[in-house]
Amino acid sequence: MTTAAGYVLAFDVGTRTIGVAIGHPISGSARALSTVAVSHGRIDWSAIDILVKDWQPQAFVVGLPLALDGSEQDMTRHARSFAGELGRRYNRDVHESDERFTSKEAARRFAGQRAQGTARRKHGAEIDALAAQIILESWLAHPDHKATSS
Repeated sequence: MTTAAGYVLAFDVGTRTIGVAIGHPISGSARALSTVAVSHGRIDWSAIDILVKDWQPQAFVVGLPLALDGSEQDMTRHARSFAGELGRRYNRDVHESDERFTSKEAARRFAGQRAQGTARRKHGAEIDALAAQIILESWLAHPDHKATSS
């Protein structure tokens, strides 16, 4: 399945929320979309069902939280498990993208938005969606060597 034909949804997997972003390979652009709740380890799949129905993505990108030295950690396995479930549930290609440093970049961008008056502290949960946007921007910029299919 080619991603050039349509939208790609990206996910920044966390233990409390999952950030979601939408982008398109042709334009190379991405934007933060929303967050999905995770409660007691359970993902709100109904919220993801709605996003998939509304956007009809051709593929997914899941941020892979590697340790600074590139090794895997517990959250890496959690993200891979989520990626596998995405592929099974929606029968679409799932790509993984190294997400090291995306949280820091998302926090930096959010701080900039706050300084400009376009975001408020109470919108802090949007940092996860912003992190998903950064993951997707990185993947769109380097699809050949940044992505692997699950």
